[in-house]
Amino acid sequence: MGQRAASRLLAAGALLLAFGTSMLSANRVYAAPPAPTTVTIEGDDLPEPLAVHADTDAELFAAVLSQVSWLTGPGQTSSPEPGDLGPKYLVVVMVADEPHRAYELYPLAKGGPRAFRPAEQPGKGKTTAGWFFGRLTMSETLRAAGAPLPARPDSISGGIGGGERVIPEDALNPGEDIDKMLTDLRQVMMLNAAVVVGITLGIAGIALLVRRRTR
Repeated sequence: MGQRAASRLLAAGALLLAFGTSMLSANRVYAAPPAPTTVTIEGDDLPEPLAVHADTDAELFAAVLSQVSWLTGPGQTSSPEPGDLGPKYLVVVMVADEPHRAYELYPLAKGGPRAFRPAEQPGKGKTTAGWFFGRLTMSETLRAAGAPLPARPDSISGGIGGGERVIPEDALNPGEDIDKMLTDLRQVMMLNAAVVVGITLGIAGIALLVRRRTR
């Protein structure tokens, strides 16, 4: 009878350990989302969307992706006047064959390139709308991808998609982004620690019960 009870307790411990392991694995999966594979570009002056693939044109793909991959957090500027924006290009980031994120780029905007992150995202995704100062190389990067834009030899570049973002110093708030990153990291670490402590206490309790029942 004691051996049967001990076997059941050990089986319960194994299930508890498996559950904890799955929780830790879920955290690792959450921390590593799937990588984009394609970016598409749409515009009123394009007869059909342009597509740049990571596996066939890695350099150009990275250049186009770099124009939008940093558009996170709160916006940096207020909404410009519509007449000052110039032509709009919709850039959609794809993961496999599914649209993942969408952004509007305005390479010829008055005062420098602008980027807009719509609140409504592909699928059921939602975020907060925000306007951002774009990279000086936005026009040349889109032109390299096939957009009919004038050459901009005066843009600061370090190869395709290089250069710096045109952002006034008072428009940046790096402290807020760092605080958010640290908060998210702290939450993940606390969850992992709680899972490990729970597993340890569960196994210790099971071992104690087994010891008592087998005396």
